[in-house]
Amino acid sequence: MTRDVLLELDELKQQMNDLQKLVRQQLSIGETGRMGTISNEQDNEGTSSEGMIYYSGQYRNETLKYKWEAHEQQVSALLTQDGEKLAKILSALGNKQRLDILRSVLKGPASGNDLVEQLHMGTTGQLYHHMKALIGSDLLIQEERGGDYSLPPHRVLPVLLLLAAANELADTSGYLDMVEAREHAERYLGKDVQSYDPHVLVWALLENSILEHQAGYCTEVDIIVHAGSMVTVADNGRGIPVSVLSNSSKPNVQTVLTDIQRPSLSAPFFAPGGEKGISVAVVNALSHKLSVEIRREGSIFRQDYKHGIPQTGVMSVGSTKETGTSITLEPEHELFNIPFEIQQLEKRASEVSKAYPNLHIRVHPIN
Repeated sequence: MTRDVLLELDELKQQMNDLQKLVRQQLSIGETGRMGTISNEQDNEGTSSEGMIYYSGQYRNETLKYKWEAHEQQVSALLTQDGEKLAKILSALGNKQRLDILRSVLKGPASGNDLVEQLHMGTTGQLYHHMKALIGSDLLIQEERGGDYSLPPHRVLPVLLLLAAANELADTSGYLDMVEAREHAERYLGKDVQSYDPHVLVWALLENSILEHQAGYCTEVDIIVHAGSMVTVADNGRGIPVSVLSNSSKPNVQTVLTDIQRPSLSAPFFAPGGEKGISVAVVNALSHKLSVEIRREGSIFRQDYKHGIPQTGVMSVGSTKETGTSITLEPEHELFNIPFEIQQLEKRASEVSKAYPNLHIRVHPIN
């Protein structure tokens, strides 16, 4: 029996093409990250500006079970809704106490006294006007004769979807804080001048190494001045934890580097004239680019940022027996146009070394 080699090659090419297409589909469907996929390909109908959102689900609380058939919404209709109306809806539901009430009754019907106790509001009077607003807007119902409160069944899915969307967008609030910090840098750096002193960013990072030294872990700090406007502060402390906390979806190090509202996560440095302390998260916000390298638990981890926003996840990039944290930053150009000066860095290193004789600080210029 003779073989048709050319035919077999064509069949093999077709199989490879089918396999590649299947792999791309699986990567698109199975992606567990938070970034969606983008394609320039049009669908079979040739439309590229339309789309549909499909959703359905089921939910069971303490007493009831909800199940919804598939819903669909046309994206173009969502994008052309009245913006003022949307803002009003989001603003009305953005009140923390109202959201707390809705989340509580989603778990199961509750009396006014139950809600007061669960939400630590003191008295039903503090709860009343929120309850009245939610009932009046058809977001809450009450059983007859002062009975329990619950969500109307047709409102359960929209509220759950709203909570799901808010959870997906939760990190944007932190990024908005980053933008706010850059736009009002004078709150951290002192009075507004033509250019701020970039050395305060190094002093803020150095404060965290000092804190680690005071805890009995850090003995050495290296300040490396790179060509251009970049600097690295590296210590041999424990290294910022990289694990994900049980009550968060972000690695610990990412929380430290992005949560400006929790300055207690790092040791803040107060610049002369500054109203607020400069935490590691503020350093990140005021940097054009920043990279963190963590050495702990036998591994080397890295994460990159731009304008305070993560550009990568926490990546394992190697193994090591050492521990510590290294942060390399490039100050935001619009705020800082004065270069790092070796003499200033050496002077500060000498001052800190005198205050902490067992903490050795070295400055390394790299041309």
